[in-house]
Amino acid sequence: MIFVDGAPFPARSSSFSSPSPGRDTLLALMEHPTLVSVAHAFKSTRETKFSASAQKKWVYVFQREYATVDPARVDFVGTDEATTCVGLVIRNRKSGMTSIAHMDFPQSVENGLNEMLSLLDCKDESGLDVHLLGAFEDVSTEHAYGSQLSESSAQSDGYSVPICAKIVETLQNRQEKFHIHTLFVLAHNTRRDSQENSYPIFNGLLVETNSGSITPASFDKSSRCPDEIVRRIRVSASFKDPSLREKLLETYDTQTDRFMIAPCSWSGHYVRIASVLQELSDAEILHSCSTSPSAEGPDFVDNGRRQWDYLIKHPDWRETFPRRQPRVFGRTDDGGWKMCLPLQDIPQGYVHQKALCIG
Repeated sequence: MIFVDGAPFPARSSSFSSPSPGRDTLLALMEHPTLVSVAHAFKSTRETKFSASAQKKWVYVFQREYATVDPARVDFVGTDEATTCVGLVIRNRKSGMTSIAHMDFPQSVENGLNEMLSLLDCKDESGLDVHLLGAFEDVSTEHAYGSQLSESSAQSDGYSVPICAKIVETLQNRQEKFHIHTLFVLAHNTRRDSQENSYPIFNGLLVETNSGSITPASFDKSSRCPDEIVRRIRVSASFKDPSLREKLLETYDTQTDRFMIAPCSWSGHYVRIASVLQELSDAEILHSCSTSPSAEGPDFVDNGRRQWDYLIKHPDWRETFPRRQPRVFGRTDDGGWKMCLPLQDIPQGYVHQKALCIG
């Protein structure tokens, strides 16, 4: 159930022009005076430029990933690169335990929320704090909320509205109390140029775990870690894995404060596709690989090229995941990450533990 200003927010019945049950509720939330006021204030907030040099303990999630963090172990958690995706934060206001996800398509929302909530105490009567950021208005306002939308023209709906509507619908239909504090999506998160082309105002967020405060943020390469390239490849490869269908990817272990990148495989066909994509121009890559070519960040193409270069240089996935073992990363003294040695690779004489971190 959704709450705003401490009061239950009534579900809105769907109409013919709005085929998704959550769409009318989404529209009503977008117009709620408190959430509008918060969005206006958020719009004028200065974006945080996060870097690994911040000397803080942080956790970063990529598209289709989620992580639940303990404020006793982690200072900040965040994500960025969200254009038509949504950064979703759910925080237990009593314990401070915080779960964050970068959701990219509606089919993963229900299972994704189950995963996010699995380590949060959802029975607390005070409820859970919720923040959403991303998903700019990638279609005209006329289509965005179904004012002239019919079943036959649903393909004109873009990517942002369906994911936002599904999140709202799922939150409303669950038994937990979800207090929405930030709804910086769609029209609230859209700017337009002189040609009326739309762009996101912000595409990332950062949560300070102790206070629960949220700020718009962007991350550099040094802080999109650990194992950036392999995790990006895993996101793409996971779409072909039926066991991961309609799920978010778990990479961070809450109890040990470690990243454990589960093995994934790629075929020769996938490597050949990477070789073809690597030959495209920057403009062709944007239009072939993005849901919002004109709105991507300046490093979108470079990120793609680095993934394809890795696949071309490492065509056999078993080089990356020997014996199908996960890639494990532990925390360094300065808050960053270093790769760990799996237990079976630890030489005799070392103290036995799950994994041994190496410099």
